[in-house]
Order: sequence, then C-alpha cells, then structure tokens
Amino acid sequence: MDPKPHPDFMKAGKIAARALSFVAPKVRPGVKVLKICQLAEKKILESGATGIAFPCNISINDEAAHYTSPHGDTKIFPDKGLVKIDLGAHVNGHISDTALTVDLDGSFEKFVEAAREALESAIETVTPDVSLGAVGKAIERTIKHYGLKPVHQLSGHQLKPWNLHAGKNVPNVGMKLTANMRLGETFAIEPFATDGNGTIKSGPIAYIFSNDMKSTKKLDKNTIRVRNIARQRFGSLPWAGRWLHSKSGNIDVAAAIKNLQRAGVIHGYAVLYEGKNGMVSQFEHSIFVGSSGAIVSTRRDDEQV
Repeated sequence: MDPKPHPDFMKAGKIAARALSFVAPKVRPGVKVLKICQLAEKKILESGATGIAFPCNISINDEAAHYTSPHGDTKIFPDKGLVKIDLGAHVNGHISDTALTVDLDGSFEKFVEAAREALESAIETVTPDVSLGAVGKAIERTIKHYGLKPVHQLSGHQLKPWNLHAGKNVPNVGMKLTANMRLGETFAIEPFATDGNGTIKSGPIAYIFSNDMKSTKKLDKNTIRVRNIARQRFGSLPWAGRWLHSKSGNIDVAAAIKNLQRAGVIHGYAVLYEGKNGMVSQFEHSIFVGSSGAIVSTRRDDEQV
C-alpha cells in the first residue's frame, strides 16, 4: 500500500507557506524585526494552526540561524543584506518548517539563487531509500556551482509529530556513511550558502528555548511559575522568551529564564553565526518521502520552481 502524507502534515505546510508569503514582502530597510516576527506568528495562528512549531527566526547577514526578537526588541533591517525568515506551524503536533531569504537591495542575488536551487536539487534527489549523503551531495554541488560554500555544520532534519529534530539529519554536503530516507518519513531540507568557510560559531545569547519536561529541580516560586507556564503552553516544542512576558504577571521573566537555564530545566538555542562572518542565505521546505519521490508540504503559491 502506497503511504500518503498525513492531512495535518499537509495542512501545517500550507499554513506555514502562506505565512511566509505574507511576511516576506514586508521585510524592508528600517522595519523592525520584532514586527515581522509577530506578524508571521499571528498569521500562523489565524490560519488554522493548532500552534506555532517554533518561534519565527529572522537572521540577518552573517547570522545563520536562531535569532528571534527578544521582548522589546528595537533591531531594524539594514539598508542592504540578506534576511533569512524561517518559520513553522503545527496541526495537532504535525510540524511544518520552511524558510526563504530576502535580498534587501539586490546586491546578493547569487546567494539567494544558490540556496534556492540547492533546495530544488535536493528535493529532486529524494526517493525511498536514497542515502541522506546523496541528498547532501546535490546541495553541495549546486551551491559550489555559484562559487559559494555550503554551511556544512548546519543540516536539515527529520520531522515527527511533536518533535522538530527527530533523529536523522539531512547534511548540506556529500557524505558516504549516512542513514537513508525511508518511505513515509518526513524531513525538513534546508541548504545554507555562504562566502565564508561553512562553519558555525555560537553567539553569547539565546532567545529561543525548549523545556526539559522531566526535570524536577528545586526552584524558587517565581521561577517555578514561569517553568510551569512554559511547559503548559509549549510542551516539547521550542519557544521564545518574549512569548512569556504577557503571561507571567509581575514576575521578572528574564531572571526566571536565566535561573531555568542555569538549573538545566530549559535548553537555550544560541544565535548562530557563520564561522568567518560570511554572508549566509537559506531556503527550506518540509517534505514527505512518497513512493515516487518527495511530496512538498510547504510549497508557496508565489514561488519559482
């Protein structure tokens, strides 16, 4: 019997695609990053999602991933550069994850095309039992064709219900010894292209977190309250610190988050930068491995294929 993608997986993909199409044209010099994060997340919820799969990531220039606006963020988009918008929805736990890159002034077209074409090359490679390394090879070959390098220290990932990073990774370079994609599995494929060296370094600050649902560490009452709110609202999925500020009364949320991190009750995802401060572009789709190839859940009505 030929397996089909779960309807909720496809619905989550369509919701994320529409949200991405909605916010991308609003990314312009001088606009606040926080405004775009909030617009994207609001659009996801208004479009019928059960919830947001992870905070809207908006990473600029050499920021490769994991920047989302903190509470009260005043950061604005620069006059020129590359803006990666990475977002996702979930419908009853079935997750979508998709991204595109906006070139603010048209100076970095080859970066945009390299990552976009690499994603399409990877999708064309998908068949049941294809090695993940073969998918990575297609990505690497395409990006190098543009005179750029893949960010080899970042990868795509398997998707499972309620689990954004579910075991298998999809490399952005060719590898010989890897697992395979199996019929019926779901993945997020996300090539990153750079003029740096393709490595990643962690910044000092995290704005995105996830819960250790099993932790029973002893904490002060305010920290426990913030922990409980985070667990009740987000469960095992990643969340943004700013999401808690309107839900925690007069508690110092920033201090509580620091306490939770120190105690290992939550995990922080630091902002990631290209290793040599190179410019970075990214495109991403969520796919289902069907009997005749990839079924893409996050296709946008306005995208070039």
